[in-house]
Amino acid sequence: MTATQADGSQGSRTAAQAGQPGDERTPPLPGYAASLARDLRGAMAGEVRFTAGARALYAYDASIFRQVPIGVVLPRDAADAETALAVCRRYGAPVLGRGCGTSLAGQTVNAAVVFDFSKYMNGVVQLDADRNQARVQPGLICDELNKAAEPAGLTFGPDPATHDHATLGGMIGNNSCGTHSVLAALSGTGPRTSDNIDELDVLTYDGARFRAGPTSEAELAQIIAAGGRRGAIYAGLKHIADSYADAIRTGLPDIPRRVSGYNLDELLPENGFNVARALVGSEGTCALVLEATAHLVHSPPERSLVVLGYPDIPSSGDDVPWLMGSRPIGCEFTSRHVVDNLRAKGFGFGSADRLPPGQAWVILEFGADTKDEADAQAEELFRALEKRRDAPSHRLYEDPADETAVWEIRRHSAGTARMPACPC
Repeated sequence: MTATQADGSQGSRTAAQAGQPGDERTPPLPGYAASLARDLRGAMAGEVRFTAGARALYAYDASIFRQVPIGVVLPRDAADAETALAVCRRYGAPVLGRGCGTSLAGQTVNAAVVFDFSKYMNGVVQLDADRNQARVQPGLICDELNKAAEPAGLTFGPDPATHDHATLGGMIGNNSCGTHSVLAALSGTGPRTSDNIDELDVLTYDGARFRAGPTSEAELAQIIAAGGRRGAIYAGLKHIADSYADAIRTGLPDIPRRVSGYNLDELLPENGFNVARALVGSEGTCALVLEATAHLVHSPPERSLVVLGYPDIPSSGDDVPWLMGSRPIGCEFTSRHVVDNLRAKGFGFGSADRLPPGQAWVILEFGADTKDEADAQAEELFRALEKRRDAPSHRLYEDPADETAVWEIRRHSAGTARMPACPC
């Protein structure tokens, strides 16, 4: 994870830059840390945590990586976040936005001041069912957004395996997808979080705060002409889009789940110069997200669960394009080694007894207005499978307990790591 620099550049401040470590696993605080903590406490309404224990807690995410932060702040609101960032900027302290630390590749750890939005900035600001939108704070958990949206028959399509504790800010940083990202794709918006964000309220390291989203040519010209930090940022982004448009169009892989790197294609004119969607997936290297306007899609009220068993992982993957022709609203995968690992770790649901025969499984969910309609979609898939010589084993679930057990296997397959002891 790269942290925003004091000079506004987007490089990484390493532990060595923050202070030469006596123990490489536990670098000491930089010399300015005590003064920084004091000034933060004097300026912020929220919490400031610079103790060894607090630093240890935030040194891990769900990955194998460990980097001890300088300290942690928990802003009360957007203005409090601006205040905290201004103090950090005076000291040249790098900063890092963090939700619930569910990243699998070390994206939410660094030798920086961690901004944890999950305790206080975790609400739904406004739900507009007529426009299929919800304004949310970055610390809002994915499931909480969907609980608020479900009474209106709506949901946020992307929902990673950690949906019960992953925050929207983290999903925006990571450009998450998830089981029901195919539902969002069916609705026409696309499977990634970037496809389902309409606007962002962002704060740059040098203190510029503005709302970003799609930008018409006339609006873009006005923003640049107005000058200031926002005008300079947009002028720079336009220069990138104009100078490298052909390379962006031809160089980025045309795959539905492209979540690595910067979404420079969102800056192209045919995509509406959408700065919000260009920022999704940037992992806080360009700005902190203080609020997001999320696009919601219709949530079918009734669901049916199907699991298909395959002899190996490659054959299960090869079958997915064909299976998607049945238009499921959810698609997932798990394998024998995942199930065996869950059982070995003592998770009671880690059993293949509820799954059809196989070594790898594709999980499909169908949705409709009635249960009979959802079941009919599954049965239509089964009729198509009967015509295939290489048809996988398959099962349609009727017992809610069995359905829950299947989803538990998938949910915990990405979140069963055990935190090692901390030497702090």
